[in-house]
Amino acid sequence: MSLLQAESITKSYGEKTLFDEISFSLEDKQRIGLIGVNGTGKSSLLKILAGLESMDSGKLYHANQFHVEYLPQDPVFIEKKTILETVFDSDVPLFNTVRKYEEALQTVMNHPEKESAQEKLLQAQEDMDRLQAWDFSTQAKTILTKLGLHDFEAKVNELSGGQQKRVALAKAFINPADLLILDEPTNHIDNATVEWLEQYLASYSGTLLLVTHDRYFLNRVTNRIFELDKGRLFEYDGNYATFLEQKALREEREAKEEDKHNKLLKSELEWLKKGAKARTTKQKARKQRIENMKEVPGRATEGNVDMALGASRLGKKVIEATDLTKTINGRTLTDRFNYLVLPQDRIGIIGPNGSGKTTLLNMLAGRIAPDSGHVEIGVTVKPGFYTQQNEGLDESLRVIEYIREGGEEVRLRKGGTVSASQMLERFLFSPDMQWTYISRLSGGEKRRLYLLRILMEEPNVLFLDEPTNDLDVQTLAVLEDYLADFPGAVITVSHDRYFLDKIAEQLFVFDGTGKINHYYGSYSDYLDVVKREKELEALDKKQSSQKEDIVNEKPKQVKLSYKEKKEWETIGDTIEKIEQRIEDVKNEIAESGSDFAKVDELYKEEQALSMELEEKIERWSELSEKME
Repeated sequence: MSLLQAESITKSYGEKTLFDEISFSLEDKQRIGLIGVNGTGKSSLLKILAGLESMDSGKLYHANQFHVEYLPQDPVFIEKKTILETVFDSDVPLFNTVRKYEEALQTVMNHPEKESAQEKLLQAQEDMDRLQAWDFSTQAKTILTKLGLHDFEAKVNELSGGQQKRVALAKAFINPADLLILDEPTNHIDNATVEWLEQYLASYSGTLLLVTHDRYFLNRVTNRIFELDKGRLFEYDGNYATFLEQKALREEREAKEEDKHNKLLKSELEWLKKGAKARTTKQKARKQRIENMKEVPGRATEGNVDMALGASRLGKKVIEATDLTKTINGRTLTDRFNYLVLPQDRIGIIGPNGSGKTTLLNMLAGRIAPDSGHVEIGVTVKPGFYTQQNEGLDESLRVIEYIREGGEEVRLRKGGTVSASQMLERFLFSPDMQWTYISRLSGGEKRRLYLLRILMEEPNVLFLDEPTNDLDVQTLAVLEDYLADFPGAVITVSHDRYFLDKIAEQLFVFDGTGKINHYYGSYSDYLDVVKREKELEALDKKQSSQKEDIVNEKPKQVKLSYKEKKEWETIGDTIEKIEQRIEDVKNEIAESGSDFAKVDELYKEEQALSMELEEKIERWSELSEKME
């Protein structure tokens, strides 16, 4: 059933047309991902559908009682309301009832001696009973808790940007809607929360329309893709992976059609050049057909960002961190952290929001000092620091002026140079856009411009703080290819699991207590390790339970051979010894300093031990099944 129909919608900003007479419908229970290069109008389209922005022309059709819940990219709350007051701030009777109950409860807690407060609470409880609002209230608090919001009485205007994003998410989820619109819902949210969000939306029973750069998220949540491409809208059935396949086929088909069109135009022009007279009706019609063919535009495909910029030479000495300790507001973020950064290291930093990831990145870059310990940076290191806040991006400048501040020419990785203007075109800033004021660019276009300026400086060590925020998936793919061939070291804070899998070869994992665990491998490898650790924890509990119950239970009939029984008796100890050795090896790596040969040898031993541990755990699982 169609919930909403859009007919011939057009939207322009100044001389730039975002989309031109696009039409589509949103059906019940669809979960649609909207993608496209930054600046194509994704956020504008969401706002139009949410009723927050006008269109130049076109019509929207939907039912009279149609309700939309909309999550903006960067929600801001300025009113001094609590989290609960904010999420229940609605004219819906159910919301009003829950809000009044929470207010009455808080009043009684603050003033238990007041009879009037007690009476209001009793009345509020009766209203909750009448509307059966208890389950709804519990559900709302569960969503808040899952989103990491535990202090329901905290003032939203005093929360961080990431926490305000979570409040806005909870408000959007709690309020029943015909259409849920989410603009970059995973921005500023840690990995664990993103995984919960993914599971929640994958089973969402309503209609969902979202914009996100998280490709794993797109793949697991959506069942339909809309693509905005140079003013046109293309629709695809299936998730992101299916979209990539279907888009490749579409572009191949369009390329053949364009080639056929160009060949026909060429032959017609050759006829015209021969001086054929256009006196007859037939010849006049042919000449008009040629003119019409000239006016047919080429196929609309987005450009490709070209990031093949040069990098400065990097010596063997990169960064050595020794006993880094940092405390902020009485909370220890890092506690005696040690690490030797090697050339071509690919490090991802993950952990809960507020655990200290960006602080560590700043300390390693020498931007802030630790409370104790020290960081030694090699003399050949030329850092490039990509911040979340677009530091130094003067929005009063025009695009070309900002880039020329970094130089009139840009050196390319394979030799040669290009002008600043040519480099901007490679980053999808057309000649017309280059004279646009930065303040008029979309959020994603500003991020792309900021990235270009940093890469123009030819860094050999890149520090990337949430680089995937606000970048479109096409630009991200090119950035990942660039980083794969980058000759220097890359250290990145990111919640984007796909990006981490493509880039990171090892992870620093914050546990929120100041301890940083070191894992070798991709993000998916890390998840496998966590899963194995949980299995081992369950094994320990099971074995402890078996020991406690063995006195009161008759022995079970064990379907193991004699050899397997002996193996079962020792495999637990073997697993513990391998785990201990892995921990010892990690400590030895941290203490090896600049002894590169020893570090390489220890890396290889750690990898071999990890493989052996995985095999032993699988074998333990096999024997456990036989025991049951």
